[in-house]
Amino acid sequence: MLTPHKNPQPAPTPWFAARRFGYGAGLPIAWQGWVALGLFLAVTLGFSFGLSFVPLHRPLLTVGVVMVLNLAATAAFFWVCKTRTQGGWKWRWGTRD
Repeated sequence: MLTPHKNPQPAPTPWFAARRFGYGAGLPIAWQGWVALGLFLAVTLGFSFGLSFVPLHRPLLTVGVVMVLNLAATAAFFWVCKTRTQGGWKWRWGTRD
């Protein structure tokens, strides 16, 4: 029989501040958030700029692959932001949590 944990895991430290108005995350508040943001920008810009150096034998296929890779990187970054935002993602009307 499994016994429940007496000490639950602490909440992860936030990497991004909550937006004051609207939905989502604001600017990073920890170095891990800045690294995640920089990595996201490097990956998406790298895929986009790297497209100009690839010989386009099948241009639609190449552009489609780059679009899918950018979409996957964006989804991964949104997931990181959602899990590491202070107070979670919710609609805010300008009040503090």
